Amino acid sequence: MALTNDRPIFVVGCPRSGTTMLQLMLHGHPRIAIPPETRFLIPAYEARGEFGDLSDPSNRERLARWIVERKRTRFADLGLDPGQVVDEIVAGPGTLGSALGIVLRAYARRFGKDRWGDKRPGYFQSIPVLVRLFPDAQIVHLIRDGRDCVASLKEMPWYRQDSFHALATWIEAVEAGRRAARVLGPGSYHEMRYEDLIDDPERELTGLCRFLQVDYDPRMADPSAMASEAVPSRKTWHRRTHEKVSAARSGTWDRRLEPWEIALCEAEAGPHLRSLGYELSGAARPSAGDRARFLRVAARRRLAAHKRRIRDRWQRLHEPSPVEALLTSGQRAAVEGERRDGLSAA
Repeated sequence: MALTNDRPIFVVGCPRSGTTMLQLMLHGHPRIAIPPETRFLIPAYEARGEFGDLSDPSNRERLARWIVERKRTRFADLGLDPGQVVDEIVAGPGTLGSALGIVLRAYARRFGKDRWGDKRPGYFQSIPVLVRLFPDAQIVHLIRDGRDCVASLKEMPWYRQDSFHALATWIEAVEAGRRAARVLGPGSYHEMRYEDLIDDPERELTGLCRFLQVDYDPRMADPSAMASEAVPSRKTWHRRTHEKVSAARSGTWDRRLEPWEIALCEAEAGPHLRSLGYELSGAARPSAGDRARFLRVAARRRLAAHKRRIRDRWQRLHEPSPVEALLTSGQRAAVEGERRDGLSAA
């Protein structure tokens, strides 16, 4: 069966859900390349007004240099030639999504592959933005037991928040996925459970490949083979990606969380946990103080998210040029369809 799908792929999920493992599994496919976490897609989108009209090649060059020359973008992790990428963006279509996609496409080309995308857990907060930049995007959401996520986040050297924030993050990720599923539908949004993936990688990856319209390849089931290629060595917290897939750390939240944390997780996230097939331990109810503190944290985070949406709406009214990528067959077809609709309406 000839498969021609060239849609970009984005992996999302609460941090510490196993998204790096899934990135490597996808990267093991002979057609797909998913890079180490980049940090330029959402920042570039939020700063889009600063780059001017991207139909102007000089503005595209300014954007390109912003991507390749700033350490924050993690461009150096991609192993690409900066000058070549700048030239390709300048010569490419005059939209923000095109410029960003050109970098990801160049990474895929480095490995002789034609499907590209990106992985960043925090993208769950920006699924509408991803779909706006890449209208034909396919979103893959990996979900892990929220109690394990909270336990793992606590142990990360880079995590500066507390268990209240960690739990709120997991709930937000699940709810963002539910919204995306309703809006995007089964052809553009695919949900997986981490526990199912490590229990039977072949079965779960076969289902994922069906969604992506590619043939399953057995090399995907051994992400450790890709770790040295697609995980920067400085990320020591990903050391287990260099090992075979294992369930050794799955379900260990009962030993890694304090009783009050378990009680809070099950009280506040219980409906989501049950709906996803996770059994509750029957922990006692959390204290009124712990619950009040969690609710304050959750409220502040909702307010921050609301402010981001308001700011985005304002920025959309002042965009200097279109943002939708024009790199894949689906992206070009979407724009052509909008043009035809506009002519018909006129």
